[in-house]
Amino acid sequence: MYLIFKGKPHLVTKTEFMSPGKGAAVMRVKYKSVENGSAIEFTYKTNEQVEVAEVEKKEMEFLYRDGNELVFMNSKTYDQASIPLSLIEDQVGFLVPNLKCWVLWYKDEAIGIGLPPNVTLKVIESPNEVAGNRINAPKKTVKVETGMEVQVPIFIKTGEKVLVDTTSKEYLGRVK
Repeated sequence: MYLIFKGKPHLVTKTEFMSPGKGAAVMRVKYKSVENGSAIEFTYKTNEQVEVAEVEKKEMEFLYRDGNELVFMNSKTYDQASIPLSLIEDQVGFLVPNLKCWVLWYKDEAIGIGLPPNVTLKVIESPNEVAGNRINAPKKTVKVETGMEVQVPIFIKTGEKVLVDTTSKEYLGRVK
């Protein structure tokens, strides 16, 4: 969710409702600025109003990384948009060329992305399984084509494709 904080849109990353035994209840909110990616924490009283930012979603295709920016293209109009890496650094590990995702816009400016629920990634580095490590569905850490590391079952080898959940970064299965 995006809220307007001090006149600028901010992504809400965490909320915490606190009701002390004495005094008024408050809501603690952690924000991430869409301008520079900095984190801010603010406490609201329950009677304060907040303004929700009107964010528009457009389906676009990831093209490539250009320095500290990520370039996306609208498949219908061929319009391109750049998003600063600092705004979506926790999601970069899922971006492979031609991936369709939702680019979030606020007043004609790209401010973030919405990923599909899961993404297929190719394993580029996979250590050999350890003999004897067979208790409780053992896992190992592999490196995928985007540079991200994922925990997978020990039978996954280099060159295989795996399905990864984009919210939890968990292995979902092999892709043929």
